[in-house]
Amino acid sequence: MPAFLVTFLIALAVNIVAYLITPKPKMAKPEAAKSLEDPTAEAGKPVCVPFGSLTIKDPNVLYFGEKSINTYKVKA
Repeated sequence: MPAFLVTFLIALAVNIVAYLITPKPKMAKPEAAKSLEDPTAEAGKPVCVPFGSLTIKDPNVLYFGEKSINTYKVKA
């Protein structure tokens, strides 16, 4: 086996071990995301269809994941 291949495999193994033992930072939730209210699902409640930029205070949904706030920049 060529010496280059042995050296390459040892370096690859060391890099994999270093990646696995590196501590992963925990993502902190912004304060605005913590203050969001949980949406509810009620039969007979009208479903709003938003157009443009607005905030829906009381959504009627069946499922919601982890609370987060996303900001998007769009060039028009």
